[in-house]
Amino acid sequence: MAERSGPSRTLACILVGLGAFLLAAALLIPTYTVGQLKKTPLDLEVTTIAEGKGDVLDAKALAAGKAVVDTGVPIVAQRYVTVVDPSNADEITVQAGQSVRRTDKKGDTGLLSATVDTISLDRVSSMPIPGGTSTIQIDADKPAKEIPDRDGLQYKFPFDAEQKAYPYFDLNARSTHDIDFVEETEINGLKVYHYNQKVAPVDLSKVAPSATNKLSLPADTWGVPGGAAPVTMSRWYTNERDVWVDPVTGVIVKGQEQLYQYYAREANNPEVTVLKVTLPFNEETIEYQVGQAKDGADKLSTFGRTVPIILGILGVIALAAGIFLGTRGRGPKASADNAETGPVPTEPGNAAEPTYDSHDSQDPATEMIPRQDWTADETEVFPAVDPREQDPPTTRL
Repeated sequence: MAERSGPSRTLACILVGLGAFLLAAALLIPTYTVGQLKKTPLDLEVTTIAEGKGDVLDAKALAAGKAVVDTGVPIVAQRYVTVVDPSNADEITVQAGQSVRRTDKKGDTGLLSATVDTISLDRVSSMPIPGGTSTIQIDADKPAKEIPDRDGLQYKFPFDAEQKAYPYFDLNARSTHDIDFVEETEINGLKVYHYNQKVAPVDLSKVAPSATNKLSLPADTWGVPGGAAPVTMSRWYTNERDVWVDPVTGVIVKGQEQLYQYYAREANNPEVTVLKVTLPFNEETIEYQVGQAKDGADKLSTFGRTVPIILGILGVIALAAGIFLGTRGRGPKASADNAETGPVPTEPGNAAEPTYDSHDSQDPATEMIPRQDWTADETEVFPAVDPREQDPPTTRL
């Protein structure tokens, strides 16, 4: 038993140490790992496609002298978002190339608008970084223009989104407006928060000094009374935006915009439609975004709940097993130590005389006489012999 106590004690120490380590890991993993996972990934690469049918002003017809609006035009809005420099552990710079195209015409003739938006964001809150990159490029032949003091969400909501209004930046209006929480609902089995934003009519000629944002044409060309008299109209923009967001990861699962651009002399009196269309994400985009949201939520759940629970259970088991082996090994070892040590020797002359119980099973014919110490008396006393046990006398014939 003494030889086994060493390995048992070593195993007990190992188990106790392992249990303590697992319990510490169970406490630290949710704090550190989940904190790292709750950041927009640096390898972000997302393509969203929205499709619809609407009304579009024929630019060639307008240039030829007559405002013609085509109806029932198939329109596709595509956005490709990727990560560019500078990006680091806390900040991410995303670049979004966006285009709106009528698919009934080929090449550049079908292109209605195209922009390249670059913005530096906080990887957790998804809000713009003060003093970070914030530019927009509309004309490929001209350099991008800076958008100072930019604020509001745009391509992603923060992790752990709440049921409240958030500031949301509208790229066309170059301004920030609240996007309000509407309801909690489900899309493809995923719980999402629905937000809605309404953008009041904005005079685009005051936003961007583009030639098409303010035109002076004869009244006949506009199709309004006045004959050949020139009439100056501004291009106005309004929008109603709906987004459905996974509250855990902040991923926009579904989006929809009701775009309306028109020429008018007054904001609330549209006269010539430029673009009027409702563009929701198509089903392929929604399915992809739902998958992205679920993958992100599963990782957070795994490292925030499942792994800590498993490590905690294993830690408790290992710790209990180590303590059990440690306490169990002490008894046998103590007994073994006593066995190896043997009886404690007594001083000569001080040995206690043995006592005998009357019920001891001794031979009644034998009287036990204690042996005396040879140092005190050299006479050895032998036990008395019962005469009946002696050999009988020999009779001679």
